[in-house]
Amino acid sequence: EHFEEIIQEIIGEACDYVECPYETEVDVLLTDNPSIHEINLSERKVDSPTDVLSFPMNEYPNPGDFSQIEKEGTFHPESGELMLGDIVISMDKVFSQALEYGHSEDRELAFLIAHSMLHLFGYDHMELEERKIMEEKQEEILQKRGYTRD
Repeated sequence: EHFEEIIQEIIGEACDYVECPYETEVDVLLTDNPSIHEINLSERKVDSPTDVLSFPMNEYPNPGDFSQIEKEGTFHPESGELMLGDIVISMDKVFSQALEYGHSEDRELAFLIAHSMLHLFGYDHMELEERKIMEEKQEEILQKRGYTRD
């Protein structure tokens, strides 16, 4: 229940941060290392567990650019919400990485949700410049909600 509150809080903050003009839907699955390993292998052909996987449902002309979403976006047929995609998080990784990085489990979970939400809005970190932009935006989202590294 506590983790659900953090997830909802960061999803909302990320939507506000990118000024998403729609009500949104995001599916989040909290799982363990063996399960995320299986998903990572089947979906990405990577034979190892990871901390978070993001599966966006929309494409953007530029990250966070909603100009084409009305025409090309995926909207829920009943609620009308913009379906952003799915997030899968290994809680085993949340616990171990919080310990490794010396911050709280709450902060680690919030970080992974913020990171994944930016992917759902079209941001990536394959290039150095993209990574810098994404890292800055993640930190700004977390700071607005008081999730610091201490």
